[in-house]
Amino acid sequence: MTLESLGNDKLHISNTYVREFLAEFLGTFILVSFGAGVNAQHVLSRGSAGSFLTVNFGWGMGCAMGVWVSGGISGGHINPAVSLAMAIIGKFKFRKVLIYWAAQYLGAFAASACVFGVYYDALNHYDGGIRSIHGDNGTAGIWGTYPSEFLQTRSGFADQTFGTMLLLLCVMAITDPRNMTPPKGMVPFAVGIVVFLIGATFGYNCGFAINPARDLSPRIFTAVAGWGSSCFSVDNYWFWVPVVGSHVGAIAGALIYLLFVGFHAEDEAAYDIEQKSSRRSEF
Repeated sequence: MTLESLGNDKLHISNTYVREFLAEFLGTFILVSFGAGVNAQHVLSRGSAGSFLTVNFGWGMGCAMGVWVSGGISGGHINPAVSLAMAIIGKFKFRKVLIYWAAQYLGAFAASACVFGVYYDALNHYDGGIRSIHGDNGTAGIWGTYPSEFLQTRSGFADQTFGTMLLLLCVMAITDPRNMTPPKGMVPFAVGIVVFLIGATFGYNCGFAINPARDLSPRIFTAVAGWGSSCFSVDNYWFWVPVVGSHVGAIAGALIYLLFVGFHAEDEAAYDIEQKSSRRSEF
């Protein structure tokens, strides 16, 4: 008997809620491990082992890997804003939202702790053991997002809302069977490309959180790991902006897709027949 078959026989979990919780936990853990990891490498090397491009690529591919890991069990939300938006438009059961949220926030917190442990010596070498949020030796931004000094709160809220709106709009299109859906196994890669694009185009203002779990849980971790409560009060209590803005943007993005495309798409079967008929008419 192989280890895999033994696990399937003895360790298989039949409870759907538990299975989905574990999948979302691990998927979000993967996302934040790669994302915070690439941030740490870039910051702690003072830019010699990374760049703005590699940071965006790391978050994009980290998202893709997280969706690949969890998608077959939970759908690969790995983002509380995605779960809420999908529930609001009827593509996800409301009773599962809190379960997914718990898994996502806990997974992000666990990943934050792991990245801290892996880079602990490099962190101490960088700041001499004195943790700070901003300044030449500021490192809190490895985990949470913070606004550029010129950014006003209302502009930051608009930034987060717009970025997450783009994310959901594209995710809705990628996963819509009536649209130009990529092969099932390539869906995570397509979602990762969207995250990469958002970071590459809208990451300058405040770091493109576009995911409440990716920001709030790491922020909580830094608050208890040495950076203190200022992680929440700094920058005019910035912490709420990526959380609320992401939820608002996600709901808006899902609704916009439905209003502009989703409600007008042909049935999948009818679409296939029309496409085949169109191809025959070309010859």
